[in-house]
Amino acid sequence: MPRILLVEDNEMNRDMLSRRLIRNGYEVSVAMDGQQGADKALSEQHDLILMDLSLPVIDGWEATRRIKANDATRRIPIIALTAHAMAGDREKAMEVGCEDYETKPIEMSRLLGKIAALLKPTAG
Repeated sequence: MPRILLVEDNEMNRDMLSRRLIRNGYEVSVAMDGQQGADKALSEQHDLILMDLSLPVIDGWEATRRIKANDATRRIPIIALTAHAMAGDREKAMEVGCEDYETKPIEMSRLLGKIAALLKPTAG
């Protein structure tokens, strides 16, 4: 069962996403801020990370930079999640190391397709 780290500070979003991911066959670990997300990426094994960009302690941009700068975690695909989509955010997310980008409110079928596509090369 693929493991997903969900880094999301909004309790309602976190609960909804984790329930729907579990229902779709994923094991979910959660972090409530960017620092906790970066720490969990290092201390636990994950196949993919869903990273909110607007987070307390350290934001999702910096948490992603830290994860991608570490040899132990740099290969974990990260999908950026944001409610405040601004011009250039997608490009900025790719520059810091995200493999994909999804705006909120989350369209679950599209997100599941992106997750499946990113996990496919390593599934086995």
